[in-house]
Amino acid sequence: MPTPPAVLCIAGLDPSAGAGIVADAKTCAALGVYAATAVTALTVQSTRGVFLVQPVEAEFLGRELDALLDDFSFAAIKIGMLCEPAAVARVAVALRRVPELPVVLDPVAAASSGARFWSAGLREALFAELFPLCALLTPNLPEAAVLLGRTAEEIEADPAGACGALRLLGPRAVLLKGGHRRERDAVDLLDEAGELVELRAERIETRNSHGTGCTLSSAIAAELACGAPLVEAVRRAKRFVEEGLRGARDWQLGSGSGPLAHFRPRVN
Repeated sequence: MPTPPAVLCIAGLDPSAGAGIVADAKTCAALGVYAATAVTALTVQSTRGVFLVQPVEAEFLGRELDALLDDFSFAAIKIGMLCEPAAVARVAVALRRVPELPVVLDPVAAASSGARFWSAGLREALFAELFPLCALLTPNLPEAAVLLGRTAEEIEADPAGACGALRLLGPRAVLLKGGHRRERDAVDLLDEAGELVELRAERIETRNSHGTGCTLSSAIAAELACGAPLVEAVRRAKRFVEEGLRGARDWQLGSGSGPLAHFRPRVN
């Protein structure tokens, strides 16, 4: 059995295993990629929501990252929940050690239940420290609105303009996720160096959608680690998420928003 490519996943811990770093690891495993993990925050949460967030100290996070980067040869990096500017700065220090690696940043600003994760100054720290180091930024409509200081309605009315404005902040490409848009299909918009690609998928009606954004971003990182070009990596990752939503449509795990079915046959 050949050695799989490795992805460094940097995110928070969801004990219910639907989102965060556990979802990242499950996604990578399902796609044949090895995930090493650096935890940014501990949370108290279930399928019913997020009840408490305890960020990991920036020094501890830095020690996690240094230990892993000293040991592994990674092929891509995925970043999820970051809560404090000091953590952002420490992640940026680590990324500068491996400037050749593609970095996928999912700017997790809040849980779908409404719990907010960002402390004061976090947005500005992302702009200054992380965005210029990222190959791809993957916000949904509410996250794009927070980042740009606009309303979600304004983002929905001009998604191409929002992508362009976000790309001007530093990332080489932006994937504006369309799960919150009021359309029949789930329509994402990818802006890669000004080239726009619209990506449509069937909107799966299910209560089991916890961790969709984490799964998508880690699937993109896994596909990039396997050598896929960005557009193809996004297409494959979207198909993986669609299959995960469809596969878990009738699951009864927990009493709230349950997880995706990560371990299903891959669709190429």
